[in-house]
Formats: sequence, structure tokens, C-alpha cells
Amino acid sequence: SFYEELLSQGILKPLTAPVEGLVVREGSCNYVAPQGISSVVKYYLEQSGADVSYEQQVTHLSLRDGRWEVSRKAGPPEQFDVVILTIPVPQILQLQGDIVNIINESQKQQLESVSYSSRYALGLFYAAGTGIAVPWAARYIPGNPCVRFVCIDNEKRNIESPDVGPSVVVHTTVTFGSEHLDSDPAEVQPIILSHLQSLVPSLPEPCSIECQKWRYSQVTRAVPNCPGQMILHTQPLLICGGDGFTRSNFDGCIESAMSLAEAVKPHL
Repeated sequence: SFYEELLSQGILKPLTAPVEGLVVREGSCNYVAPQGISSVVKYYLEQSGADVSYEQQVTHLSLRDGRWEVSRKAGPPEQFDVVILTIPVPQILQLQGDIVNIINESQKQQLESVSYSSRYALGLFYAAGTGIAVPWAARYIPGNPCVRFVCIDNEKRNIESPDVGPSVVVHTTVTFGSEHLDSDPAEVQPIILSHLQSLVPSLPEPCSIECQKWRYSQVTRAVPNCPGQMILHTQPLLICGGDGFTRSNFDGCIESAMSLAEAVKPHL
């Protein structure tokens, strides 16, 4: 039903662009979000009518008069009746305040067992009208020590605009990401570019380049035997979920979201 709704709204579309090296599992379908994966999140936030505050870095969770007091890096603390954490699991364990003593030993061991792969993502941006002469929209690269995936982003999304230039997205291998986990992206960027140049020598010179460290890329080991969420405190409710409690794909996220919703309902 989630796919049907998103397809009917045009937020998802079937993937029709040619992808070299894509492993297609029997009975599975692949989709693309033409306006980017954030459009899926924005759609559900709009449906919810929630008042959303962005760019708020939470640092402490403490109990105050039967509610959760949430402190952030900038700005005064706020109090809430229910707190749901869907940040990467290692970041849950970095939070300070009463949460440190509330997580019991068994839960702590389960949370500490979660692991993620790390990658770098590189974006190359071109002027409108620039042509990129390759026979694929995206390509998985086997055997390269640095680059795992390259895509012409607008081709993959199947969108053309005379006013917006094409962009190329590059993801590194998991091994490369872990080897350069503590490196400065500015030092890593030329290494990725040199590998990319040898793999796709026909790429024109971009107008601009962005290199980002993706520390928590995909879950490699989720919380064991977990039904999509974990209750850390009942009254007031503190609960955590996300792909770290299922698996890193859209189905895993939906599974955790539904499990969270069921657990939160009795507290509303």
C-alpha cells in the first residue's frame, strides 16, 4: 500500500534507466524517486501535519517532572511527553543525561552490537546543456579498490531540464570508506577523482565538486531478534527504531515505522 500511494502521487516511479551490474532478485521491483529520496520523507511529513524543526542537534535526554527534557547544541531545552529516536544506533549511545543510566545492560549490549558500513559520496555538477556520453544511467563497478557505484543522476531519475545541468554521483567501496574513515574529505576527493577518471575517461570537467563522508551508510548488522523498535523507558515513553532495528532498505524502514507507531499509540 505504501508503494501504491507513492506511485500514485508520482513520488516514486519504476526504474526504467539502464543500470549496469544491477543484481535483480526474482520477484522484486526497483523504483526511483525523481525528486530525490528526501521527497518521500517530505511527503509523509506533510501528510502528518507535524511542525518540524530542522538542524537541531540533540545532546542530552533527562527526566524532568514526568516528561523528557531534550537539550540541544544551540537553543534552550524543551520538554516532551514522548521521545522517538531514529538516529543511527551509535549516536543513541553518545547521548548524555539520564538516558545513560536508563539503558539497561542487556539493551546496551544489543545496541553496541549494531554495525554500519561507511563510504564517501562524491557529487560532480555540470553546466546546463553539458552532454555526458556513456551508454548507462548508472553502473556498479566490480573489482575497483575505490569506486563501487557511478550514476548520471538526472538520467537515473529520468528527468531532463534545459535549465539544470547534469550531475554525477559516485559512491566508494566499503573497504575504501573504512580505510579513510578519519581522513579529511578534501584529502580523499582527489583519490576518488583519479579512479573515476580511469573508469570513465570521457567525463567532462565539472563546474563544482562536493565530497561527503557518509559515516553511517548501511546497516551491516542490525539489533538481533528485534521487532523493529526498542523501548528504553515506558513512562514517559522513550523508544528507538529505524533501519538499525531492521535492515537498510525502504521495506526495512517502513517495517520499523509501523512497529514504532503500534508501540507509541497507547501513549497518545
